[in-house]
Amino acid sequence: MNATPVISKRGQAELRYALCQAALVAGSRNTFFRCWFARKLQGREREQGIAGILRVKLAAKLLVIAWTMMKKKEMFAYERLNNC
Repeated sequence: MNATPVISKRGQAELRYALCQAALVAGSRNTFFRCWFARKLQGREREQGIAGILRVKLAAKLLVIAWTMMKKKEMFAYERLNNC
């Protein structure tokens, strides 16, 4: 079973906002997430609203990482992320 992480418009708006703000910071400050964002954006720069859509996808990715860390009760291991 392959599940695709999504953030729906149902639920708490403040939580969605916080997730998107975290994705905005991660996509601009963290090397791994900046490379991920640039790779996904490559060739699609002219599409209207694509940066916002990718930012929400990055927020979902961050949420999956956080959920997995809590579920496995382990600390964040930066070296597990695939670098650019």
